[in-house]
Amino acid sequence: MTASLMIVMYHYVRPIAESRYPAIKGLEFEHFRGQLDFIAKHYRVVRADEVIAAMRGEAELPERAALLTFDDGYSDHYDHVFPELVARGMQGSFFPPACSVLDGRVLDVNKIHFVLASGVDPRQLVGEIFAVLDTHRTSHGLKRNAEYYRTYSSESRYDTPDVTFIKRILQKGLPQALRSELIDQLFRRYVTADERGFAESLYMNTRQLRELHAAGMCLGSHGDRHRWLNTLSPVEQRQEIERSLTFLQELGVPARDWVMCYPYGGYDDSLLEILRDKQCAMGLSVEVGLADLTRNDPLLLPRLDTNDVPFSAATGLDAFKWADTSLVAARHSLT
Repeated sequence: MTASLMIVMYHYVRPIAESRYPAIKGLEFEHFRGQLDFIAKHYRVVRADEVIAAMRGEAELPERAALLTFDDGYSDHYDHVFPELVARGMQGSFFPPACSVLDGRVLDVNKIHFVLASGVDPRQLVGEIFAVLDTHRTSHGLKRNAEYYRTYSSESRYDTPDVTFIKRILQKGLPQALRSELIDQLFRRYVTADERGFAESLYMNTRQLRELHAAGMCLGSHGDRHRWLNTLSPVEQRQEIERSLTFLQELGVPARDWVMCYPYGGYDDSLLEILRDKQCAMGLSVEVGLADLTRNDPLLLPRLDTNDVPFSAATGLDAFKWADTSLVAARHSLT
């Protein structure tokens, strides 16, 4: 048995260049198909239940096992990903937040994405955010703008400091009420005032999700409102998880041995305790790396971003950094 598992994380998968928002950061559909060609040539795509069984010592995974995961419940996944997986006999694991499907709400994270993809200069957005902070500084006890920028602008893997600042200050850096008000204001200004209509086009609906489940795809939890779960109280965490599980059970997902995918990768000890109490079997983080089923906590499995995996079967395995499973042992030897 191999202890190594490559878990690949996907978000937007669409013909991006032809879309209304060609600046959205996602995966071109043709690149996705090429990536599946690479994975099919060099790996064996396994099912979520096979991974759970392997973690419990009840089954063995093949060499070069791979699990495909799709966050946020986008209609992209139904329109483009689902048919491709069915045609290839592969299972995908999909994680729709409950509120986007049940309430017709666009997630704050997606409002931010589409504001950034609208063509507005990030420096202009930073200035607009600073202006709002100036207006509300006294009433909300806010810090100085420069301090917020230093805290939240550190460069990430794929974003400039300005874009990183915009995402993080709007995702978690401000009081919830002010943050939501500011995000909504920017979304209405640069994207649309029709939130429900936008949500209906952006996310899968219950019929489509049931179709995925009936076809053998895995559906798992991504919380209710896609919040940083490690910033919430235990009571709020439990509410997020319970509403998500109620939603999943209505789609036919069993109440035990389900899969959790942490929004933004955020978790803490109180959340993990709740998940164990609710009989969660597997949790997916955004830590970058190959999973080691003999060493990783089953609720804290690392993943690779789609950009970490080659986009063509013509790419040899020797050119793929993460093909070397000794990296798993090396990573754990440093922790």
